[in-house]
Parts: sequence; structure tokens; C-alpha cells
Amino acid sequence: MAHGGAYFENLCFKTATYTHIYLTDMNTFWKNIKQKYYRPIVVIMFLIAVGIIVYLFPQERKFRYEFRKGAPWQHEDLIAPYDFPIYKTAAELKAEKDSIVKRFSSYFKYDTSVETSQKKFFRNNFYQKWQRQRQLYDSLKLQNKFVEQLADSVYNKKIKSEYFSKIIGILHLLYSNGIIEYSDGNADQTIVIMRENVAEEYDLEDFFTLKSAYEYLFSHLDVSDKTNDALREEKINFIKTLDLNEYLLPNLFYDEKTSKKVKKSLIDAISITTGMVQENQGIIFRGEVVNDEKFRILESLKREYESTIGNTRNFYFLILGQLIFAFATFLMLYLFLHTFRKDIIRDVKTMSFILLLILLFFSIGKIVINTAAVSIYLIPFVIVPIIIRIFFDTRLALFSHLTTIILVGFLAPNGFEFLFLHFIAGVVSIISLKNLRRRGQLFTTSVLILATYFFIYFGLAIIQEGDISKIKTTNFAWFIGNGLLILLTYPLIYVFERTFGFLSDVTLIEISDSNSGIMRMLAEKAPGTFQHSMQVANLAEEAIYSINGNPLLTRAGALYHDIGKLEMSQFFVENQLSGINPHDQMDFETSASVIISHVTKGVELAQKHKVPSQIIDFIRMHHGTGKTQYFLRSFINKYPEKKVDEAKFTYPGPKPNSKETAVVMMADSIEAASRSLKILKEDSISKLVDKIIDYQIREDQFSDSNLTFRDITTVKSIFKQKLKNIYHARIEYPEEKKASK
Repeated sequence: MAHGGAYFENLCFKTATYTHIYLTDMNTFWKNIKQKYYRPIVVIMFLIAVGIIVYLFPQERKFRYEFRKGAPWQHEDLIAPYDFPIYKTAAELKAEKDSIVKRFSSYFKYDTSVETSQKKFFRNNFYQKWQRQRQLYDSLKLQNKFVEQLADSVYNKKIKSEYFSKIIGILHLLYSNGIIEYSDGNADQTIVIMRENVAEEYDLEDFFTLKSAYEYLFSHLDVSDKTNDALREEKINFIKTLDLNEYLLPNLFYDEKTSKKVKKSLIDAISITTGMVQENQGIIFRGEVVNDEKFRILESLKREYESTIGNTRNFYFLILGQLIFAFATFLMLYLFLHTFRKDIIRDVKTMSFILLLILLFFSIGKIVINTAAVSIYLIPFVIVPIIIRIFFDTRLALFSHLTTIILVGFLAPNGFEFLFLHFIAGVVSIISLKNLRRRGQLFTTSVLILATYFFIYFGLAIIQEGDISKIKTTNFAWFIGNGLLILLTYPLIYVFERTFGFLSDVTLIEISDSNSGIMRMLAEKAPGTFQHSMQVANLAEEAIYSINGNPLLTRAGALYHDIGKLEMSQFFVENQLSGINPHDQMDFETSASVIISHVTKGVELAQKHKVPSQIIDFIRMHHGTGKTQYFLRSFINKYPEKKVDEAKFTYPGPKPNSKETAVVMMADSIEAASRSLKILKEDSISKLVDKIIDYQIREDQFSDSNLTFRDITTVKSIFKQKLKNIYHARIEYPEEKKASK
């Protein structure tokens, strides 16, 4: 049984090992594929984006002339190429529709069954109540002579017949005239009555409501009795017992189906045109001002032109033109990236993010333009440059923004106005938001963008209209909505960070908090390493700032670069406060493997705590492919006759692949070495910095980074100055001498 358990454990171990190797190999395989074939992959991505854009473009021609009301016609004389109608404006069509709705008479229909059922209901109730009251008076008339007289008078057959006939007659009159279901309209409003498929128009006041019908019924019952007031009062009481309102129900009902059908037919019958322009008729001539009439004719020609494609050949030419337009727009972005940001082209994930962001906002713009439910000015296109600026840089943000608004501007009703407004707003957003470290910054940027929209639109509107009173003030409301939607950038940044693995300044600030989980553990379990990491962070941050790197990323990476020492802090000299060094009891190769393992253990710990991959790169690269020089030299000195396996003394790498990781490597080595300096003078510090960095250059540790020799010289200078400030000689204050007595 024990043997079986051991076999099972061994099997599980082998399975887990092979699975790990397989997954590692697969990840490496796909990584190599991306690195080797990134160019064709990116080209295919661009071509797919072009295809999607062309698919979303409207399958109609684009009117070639730009024009504005109140501005001179800047093109050649325009002659009508064919007959076309002059379309009414949206405002005119709306006014006609509103007029029809306002003057429309609702349709009602009679329900003849109501009168029949209510008369029958009255007949049954009347005889029952009459008989009940008669029996009551019969039981009382022997006791009172007046009651006997009253009973004989009120409940004789003549009065009974008179009351019944009178009420039945009034009910017939009321139902014949019509009791309407409701009366919310004006007194002078008219309605249409459908009787036997014949429609007749009446005034609303010609019909009874339930209230007026009851009042009419009660007032037309004769209850007078000149000789006997008691008899009159008793008649009134009897009428009250009849509950006359129970026999009154509406018999004239609103016919919703017919009303909607007729109203729709009237609205559909509205003519959308108001005249015709004949072929070869002069429309407008060069220099002529585009007044209201000319503007309507030009808009009609534009509408007619864009709605007709013609034959199949013309359709293919249309698609070809759209392909060229979309291809040229994306080619501009590709050439920019190829010239200035090849690192982004090599990163398929980043490239897909940029293209998806552009396609997303283009799709939103198309939907809004097609539906016409809201203005295109509500859509916050400046979110594109803001997000790309936060994750990358200003130039990429500007080019991505230009690509987006050029594509949407092709669809927008007034392309020039749209492009100019959003271009200026995009520039303002990029300049005003250099970094996003506080939530208030986004609000400030939103206000600045809103002010830009107001200012630029006001200027364009004055040029177009020539009169402040004619400016469309509703657009200002859309701009306010746009400004509020810009605040959605903050949650979007979080979503994109999680989805694509990017890092924003806000996240870097959170990671750099020395009270965060891993940093707190490092301070408690490896205080020497913690202090070392803080010093490295200070040195590297100052140096990277001077060569236009990312200070926040550098600081965060420097703070985390040695977290692998947490599990075995006693093996590192900065944590050996007791003076006991466990390496004294170990061979050099084992000691080297322990020291080297802090890199892999640091990566594992960071992955366990879901530290971003950009920070993990600092852990992997802070020693590059360097060697544990102390143990390697000790081994050579002790065993000069043995062949050294340098792989056992070499860090796994990789080498630093950016300015930030390279600077942290320098700062890490220099900070650690500076602690061993016995003479802390400017000259010794300078020699130490030069010696360490020059050695790393000779070892080819910076070949994968984008550091220049000028950058390295600047970094050296910063390190020397910072170390000099840290270790400068302090003034020794003299003790106060006691005065002699």
C-alpha cells in the first residue's frame, strides 16, 4: 500500500513537471512567434482594421463640395447635373407634422349594447325598489292617516308608470346623444364619430360626460307637488333610492386603432419636397453667398447625390475609393509608429489595443450619426488621446486621435467643423494631462476641454451665421454632456489595465506605497534589504528623470527588485545583523545558487501577489546575465587547478530591455558597493561609479536597452552627485567648555 502511494506521488510529480514544461514551452513558442513574425501580424491587423472601417462606411457616394450657410461659394459655378427635387428642411417637416397632430380630431365609436343593458338593469331595479317601498308604506298606513294618504298618492299605479317612462325616456335620450368615455380636451375641440363605417365630425361639447349626464337626468325628473310639500320630499327620497348614477355608463369610446391609423396616414401623406430643379439649371455661382434658398437647394442636391450609387461599376468604384481613404489614414499611423515607435509595432498586444480603441470610437460615432437621436458632439472622442497619453506618450496620443477623428469626420455632417473642433480639443487634452496621478486632474482637464469646445464652436458659429442670435445653443448642452462623459476615462483606465496589462501612474503610485503588502513584509523580515531598496529607488528615480525616462515606473521597479530575498534574508549581508554568515558553512557553488535564486523566487512571489509584469521585469533583469563575482573569484582563488563552470555563477537574465531596467541595474550595484567604501571622498565615489558602470558596459548588459552614451554619462553624473550628498562629511559641533571658577 505504501509502495502504491509512493508510486502515485511520483506519477503526480512527473505529470505536474511535464505539464509545467509543456506550458512553459508553449508560452515560449507563442512568444517566439510574436517576436519573429510581429511585422506580418501587425500588417494583417492594420488590413483587418481597414476592412472593418470600409464595411462600416455608408454604401453611398460622398458629396464633393463643402459649403456653409452665409459663406461665399468657393468652388466653380455649379450647374444641375440632372433633375432633382428640392427637399423641405427637417424644421419644415416637423412643423407640418406638429400642425397635423395639433389639429387632429380623435376617432370615437358608439357601443349600442350599453343602452340596452343599462335599460334592462334599470327596469329590474326599479320594480324591486318600488315594491319594497310600497310594502313599507302599507304596513304603516293603518297607524297614520297622513301616511295612508302619502302611500296612496306616491305609490299609485299612475305615478309608478309616469316615473318609469320618464326615466327610460331620459336614458334613451342620453345614450342616443352619447356619453363620452372621457373629456380631457378643450371645449372647442372636435372629434370624429364612427357609425356604421361613416365618419362624422362633432364638437366635443355636444356630448355628455358621466357627470353632466347625471345632472341632466336628475334635473329633468318632475318631483313638484304644489299641494303637499311632504309628498314632494317623499318623491325626492324615492328617486335617491333608485341610485340613478348606476344606470349611466359611457357608450362613446376612444378608437385608438383607427385614430393612430388615420393620423399616420395624414403624416405619411406630407410631401417631403417643395419644388424641382431642372437639369442644366444654374444652382450657384463662384463668389455668390449661400443664402437660405441656395442652402436648401445645395442640401437637396447633396442628399440626392449621396443616395444614388448608380450601376454596379459605380458601386465598385465607391468601395475602391473608401478603401484608399481608410488605407491612407491607417498608413499615416503605421508610418509614424515605424519611424518613431518601433517598440510598439513589435508589441502585438499594444498594437491591437490602439487599433481596437480607434475602431470602438469610430463605431460609436457611426451609430450616433446614423440614429440622429443625439448630436455627434456628445461623444467624447478626446478619451482616445487621454488614455493613450496616460499609457504611452504625447505623439502617439496625437496621431491616434487624428486617425480617429479623420475617419469619423468622413461620416460627420459638417466634416471641417467636426475635425477642427476635436483636433483642438484633443491637443488641449494631451497638453493638460501630462500624467494622471490624482482624480482631480481629470476633472480639471474635462473643464478645460469643455471651455475649448465652447470657445472654438462660438468662433466657428459666428463665421457661419454672422449673427450671435442664430447660433444653435443646443450644441452647448451636448458639449456639457461630452465634458461629463470624459470623466468615464478613470474607470476605463482600470478596465484597460486589467485587460491588456498596462500600467498607469495611479497604479504605479499605489504599488510604490511602502506600506503595501509586500513592502511591509520586506521591512519586517528583511529590514536591510528594505533600506537598500529604498536607496536604490531614490538613486534610480533621480537618474531616470534626467534622461526623460519614467520615474514612477523606475521607483516601483527598484522597490520590488529584491523581494526574492524575503524567504532567505539571512543569506544576504545587509540583513546579517548578528554577524553570523551562513555562507561560511557552504561551498561556493551552493552559495552562488542561493544568491542567484533570489531572482527566480522574487518573480514567483511577485506573480503570486499579482504584481504587474512590467514590475516583474525589474526583478528578472536587475542582475541581467551578470555573475556572482565574489563567489566566482573565491572559487577560482581556492581551486585554481579546477575548471570553472561559470553557468553555476551566472544569473539567468534576461538583460535590461529599457532605460528604466538598465538604470535600476546600475543603481543596485552602485548602492551595494558604496557601502563597502572605506574612504568616502568625492574621488573614491567617482571611481566606484565609473568602475561598476564601465564593467557592465563591457559585459554587454545594456545592449537590449535604448540607452545612449549620453544617457549613461548623465546617469553617472547623477549617481556621483547623489552619493556625495548621502555620504558627505558632517560638521562636528564642539562641546561647550565650562567656565573656570
